Amino acid sequence: MLRRYFGTDGMRGLANSKPMTSDIALKVGMAAGKLFSNGPHQHRVVIGKDTRLSGYMIESALMSGFNAVGVNVFLLGPMPTPAVAMLTRSLRADLGVMISASHNPYDDNGIKLFDPDGYKLSDEAEAQIEALMDTKTDDLLVPAERIGRAKRIESAQERYIEYAKRTLPRNIRLNDLRVVIDCANGAGYRVAPDALWELGAEVIKIGVEPNGRNINLKCGSTSPEALCDKVREMRADVGIALDGDADRVVIVDEKARIVDGDQIMAVIAESWHRRGRLAGGGLVATVMSNLGLERYLKDLGLAMVRTPVGDRYVVEHMRKHGYNVGGEQSGHIVLSDFTTTGDGLVTALQVLSVVVGTGKPVSEVVKRFEPLPQILENVRYFNGSPLESDVVRQAIDTGLKRLGSQGRLVIRASGTEPVIRVMGEGDDEKVVHQVVGEIAEAVREAALPARLHEEAATHPSSGSSRPAKSVAEAQNGERRRGSKRPEPNPH
Repeated sequence: MLRRYFGTDGMRGLANSKPMTSDIALKVGMAAGKLFSNGPHQHRVVIGKDTRLSGYMIESALMSGFNAVGVNVFLLGPMPTPAVAMLTRSLRADLGVMISASHNPYDDNGIKLFDPDGYKLSDEAEAQIEALMDTKTDDLLVPAERIGRAKRIESAQERYIEYAKRTLPRNIRLNDLRVVIDCANGAGYRVAPDALWELGAEVIKIGVEPNGRNINLKCGSTSPEALCDKVREMRADVGIALDGDADRVVIVDEKARIVDGDQIMAVIAESWHRRGRLAGGGLVATVMSNLGLERYLKDLGLAMVRTPVGDRYVVEHMRKHGYNVGGEQSGHIVLSDFTTTGDGLVTALQVLSVVVGTGKPVSEVVKRFEPLPQILENVRYFNGSPLESDVVRQAIDTGLKRLGSQGRLVIRASGTEPVIRVMGEGDDEKVVHQVVGEIAEAVREAALPARLHEEAATHPSSGSSRPAKSVAEAQNGERRRGSKRPEPNPH
């Protein structure tokens, strides 16, 4: 399905550049409002955002578009993505909107849409919105007497905090825990520390001074080094890092060691299994989750189903097959008993409940299995389809034979940038390194003619023939760009 605006997770791009411009946001509001205005009732939409500077612009444009087609708007202000999904259901809205680019730098932004049940819109619904965006404006506008209103929901933060607290058993308190929370200067900077404090924890806050430009900047789940340092400094029991829209989480134990989403899913799945709460006989993960997790669950008599990368695919499989635990290695965990999308705070609370219930230190609770060596390398390309090259196909076949049944390969094109991601894992780290390196080199070789063609067209006199760079990146995110000077907090 060819789409001009929506990608694998809503719309996303550089602010003030297509598609993240105010005029396109206006059209999205009008088209989405028209599509979801079914029935005689007064239609409403909730809009939340993270702390990016461009959020004001996108919020105003969306609000204007919705009002113009007769939809009332409830503005939530800076709120986590899962809070928007929850409040869409709670307020009986026809649609929910989150303005965020998640873990991206501040100068990006995005628009995520949720249906009345709090689930992300299907590809089909997004395609219908795109089609309506091409409709003549006059055909969408309502008469003057039906123009919608807008108001701020002052109780939104308290509603979400209470919801998050209620996901824990009534007898669970965090009174003896010293917790460092890093909110990435993002959407959870108010609600997450407050929820932990109300549950009795001693809370040390970092990443809670957003200025519009410092979201995800050397903080949060994509840069957990600051959290590790603070855990050491404060001798804390645990560290929790959220990303910009607070739908992901990274845990740091009392020894300042980072715990990824695979270990977190193992903790929750085993705990729920022992309590008779785990549905589906296992959990849903993506092709990127470590083989060690799969083996660990198998030893418990539990299954692990893999989906393509992306929380939407995880949630779709969970809903279709009755699972209530799923997620990604990056820390985007979906617990469908409570949420319709990833929720970093709720996930962290589930881990803390196991810590409190067992009386064991975090380092013991979260070390559920020994992960296999997993190597990820990215190769950037400029055009063409390197994965269709015979050289690349041969390298992949050779790599699969070398790894055999003791390893895996995942080679895929990124859905958000011109990058081929080459991931390999297996029992023999040396062999995995060699296999991934050989495949990455084959991809570079296949992509090189396209790069030379691009450079020749752009810089005809340069004669440059440098190969495309590859970037080995941790699964929790990319390197971040950021501002050079502090700004006052506009929120």
